[in-house]
Amino acid sequence: MADNNKTNVMRILEQKKIPYEPHFYPHGEGIPTDGITVANYLGKDVASVYKTLVTRSASKNYYVFVVPVAEHLDLKKAAKAVKEKSIEMIKQDELLPLTGYIHGGCSPVGMKKLFKTTFHSAVLEQDTVAVSAGKVGAQIEVKPADIIKLVNARTADIIV
Repeated sequence: MADNNKTNVMRILEQKKIPYEPHFYPHGEGIPTDGITVANYLGKDVASVYKTLVTRSASKNYYVFVVPVAEHLDLKKAAKAVKEKSIEMIKQDELLPLTGYIHGGCSPVGMKKLFKTTFHSAVLEQDTVAVSAGKVGAQIEVKPADIIKLVNARTADIIV
């Protein structure tokens, strides 16, 4: 793969010697890049393609939740999983300064800071899981145990 196609997420995985498969998909004006469309384009089961969501708790702590693209984060379950009273999604304009990623290209790997991260528990049922490679148009496919260990994540039932 040409090095200019490599993202920082891919470089981190290589540095940590974590095997991954890169996937690229078309994006841009008028091309839908929602998770279900991306999963279909990549020929992957939507249950194995995950999106990364960033939240803030009532106590002003930030948390990252990674859920299947066809599912919705249950804010009550998510708050319980991280032992907070409540959480809310951060505003889209807060994402880049906080994580270093833009909407649609947010990865649990390589954020500016390692936030407490929780994957939906069904991730453990997958042989591999695809998450953003850190930019719109790029995904990485890895073994769930590898990415969970890399970002020091835990798993919990966090979807609606």
